[in-house]
Amino acid sequence: MEKQLLKKFQELYGEGGDIRSYFSPGRVNLIGEHTDYNGGHVFPCALTIGTYGVARKREDRKIRFYSENFSRLGVFETSLDDLVYREEANWTNYPKGVIWTFKEKGYVADTGFDMVMYGNIPNGSGLSSSASVELLMGVILVDLFGFEGLSMIDLALYGQYAENKFNGMNCGIMDQFAIAMGKENHAIFLDTGNLHYEYAPIQMDGAKIVIAASNKKRKLTDSKYNERRAECEEALADIQKHENIQALGELTEEKFEEVKAFIANPICRKRAKHAVYENQRTIQAVKALKENDLETFGKLMNQSHISLRDDYEVTGKELDTLVEAAWKQDGVIGSRMTGAGFGGCTVSIVKEDKIDSFIQNVGEIYEKEIGYAADFYVVEIGDGSRRIQ
Repeated sequence: MEKQLLKKFQELYGEGGDIRSYFSPGRVNLIGEHTDYNGGHVFPCALTIGTYGVARKREDRKIRFYSENFSRLGVFETSLDDLVYREEANWTNYPKGVIWTFKEKGYVADTGFDMVMYGNIPNGSGLSSSASVELLMGVILVDLFGFEGLSMIDLALYGQYAENKFNGMNCGIMDQFAIAMGKENHAIFLDTGNLHYEYAPIQMDGAKIVIAASNKKRKLTDSKYNERRAECEEALADIQKHENIQALGELTEEKFEEVKAFIANPICRKRAKHAVYENQRTIQAVKALKENDLETFGKLMNQSHISLRDDYEVTGKELDTLVEAAWKQDGVIGSRMTGAGFGGCTVSIVKEDKIDSFIQNVGEIYEKEIGYAADFYVVEIGDGSRRIQ
């Protein structure tokens, strides 16, 4: 892949100079959905699919972006003096947002650069292509301009800041953190309240992670994501009139049952219930995995989906169809929607000898029910964003 991108880079921008290559993964969250902005735990892992980038510094202040995924849009040209969000800038608002964030934080690039990108994450799938691009840009800036003193966690926080403040998407820290800090064959047990984290080895004993992309097109900033976040904030504010807590993630299930009556709006009460119970499920799931109890892990995944469907109401017909079809198949240990919801994808743990029948059967049920096909990916867990030689 790097060779093809390098060739494209030289075709567009000419040969010579110090051309460098980079990779930034996508991510999937195994359990712990919509908990990251509620101060709860999440359990994502970085994937071996992601975004490749090739870049070279320029002598002037010009920045040129090109993506093989959006080749019909051609080369986008901007400059270090024009780092503002523009609708017509399309996908380049993500890397631009990161350059803008670096500048806000006092890391100012002294020249522009040329860049070519290609991502093999399905677009709009919910495997976090935007955060993958943000971390790719962060790693490129640090490497090209020699910015010192920035950790990978700093880059994750910068990516989140860019998405929140530049692109207007009020996301939590999970996506950027998982992509920055990914580790081969490990998931990251992250407490989003204080960024304490540990790596948990994923031993699947004859099972694999299968992603099913619903192919329902969605745009997160236009979706109900920000609305759900506001509903949780309202629930928290109601509880805070009576309890000294900073986040819903601090509550156990028992404590929630004691204080839920304080939440005036019944819809906000349902949203808060999901946030609290999902956080506890995530803690239990990681414990089960450490004890090699994949069966319990799978059951918790299934419960997570039910809560996202009934209490958080972010699944929709496409994701429910995929998950309910998955639950009926032989060799399925657990299945749930993953990501923000409203389309996107599901994650299932499937016994290796049943993967082919799983893909065929779920695919047939989905196409018959929804009217178009889903795509399936058997994925491996890989390392975080980095320069590649």
